[in-house]
Amino acid sequence: MSHSPSPSSILQTAFGFWNSKILLTAVEVRLFTKLGDRCLTGTELCQILQFHPRANPDFFDALVAMKFLDRHGDGPHATYSNTPEGTIFLDESSPRYIGGLLVMLNSRLFKFWNDLPEALRTGQPQNEIKHGQKGMFEELYSEPARLEQFLGAMTGISRINFEAFAEKFDFSKFRTLCDVGGATGLLSIEVAKRHPHLQCTSFDLPVVEPIAKKHIAAAGVAHRVTTASGDFFKDLLPKADLITMGMILHDWNLERKMQLIRSAYQALPPGGALVAIEALIDDARRENVQGLLMSLNMLVEFGDAFDYSGADFRQWCREVGFTRFEVIHLAGPSSAAVAYK
Repeated sequence: MSHSPSPSSILQTAFGFWNSKILLTAVEVRLFTKLGDRCLTGTELCQILQFHPRANPDFFDALVAMKFLDRHGDGPHATYSNTPEGTIFLDESSPRYIGGLLVMLNSRLFKFWNDLPEALRTGQPQNEIKHGQKGMFEELYSEPARLEQFLGAMTGISRINFEAFAEKFDFSKFRTLCDVGGATGLLSIEVAKRHPHLQCTSFDLPVVEPIAKKHIAAAGVAHRVTTASGDFFKDLLPKADLITMGMILHDWNLERKMQLIRSAYQALPPGGALVAIEALIDDARRENVQGLLMSLNMLVEFGDAFDYSGADFRQWCREVGFTRFEVIHLAGPSSAAVAYK
């Protein structure tokens, strides 16, 4: 029996920005953090968040219906509490907090994506640059406090992929690892924790180094994870058996991507490997919605930057001289593309 077409999936996606804005707003006003491990009524929440009474109960019940809050009982005396996911990922006191990324989505990308039609017509970025301000990276790297906040946001979202990489990849043949664009040192830290035979180096711009040193020391792995600083487009990469790039290659156009792949090839010994961790688009470009959306986000952010498939990565790396390739699925939409020298 054939089903007649229904508009429900069209409407669900069309109205998706409603759901998105509710969750992003809840994180921005620190609802999950302020709730913590308590159970509070809608009236109490309104007072804490300085909301107008009209917000109660619609805003909180919408979060309940979307499964981002739990509610105990019904009516005006009902109390709200965090879900297990909310406690782990959206309460700032949790080490696995990813809310920093959601704050950035709300404050920056939500409005920039409104100009997607213009990006598609012009191929130009729709971010701060368009409005005569500094580019995202320039802006961030000029202000240490904002930089640390941004790196923290990226750390939250990268952690699950880096943990999966540390579990799934075979590190037995390698002795040294250099993580290029290492930010807070998270990839090096996660790998070092699980593989005591490895010496790791987290490589990033000089302004990032003190932030990385702090995180590495806090993780108790300073004896096996060191930092190195430089500009990966101007300086040679530190030599290592294994070079990793987590969410780095997709930030650049093809010429810059090839430059990074060549630099990695030069820094590796025979038998060494380059690993790119990204929301890799599937080779047929039919399945990984998140990877494809991420590539459009690179258009909105940078114009000529783009995400890519495992097949694209193989082709670029083969051109440079790499000989063997594999793709390892990590978590959600993300995978590790590996090229062996």
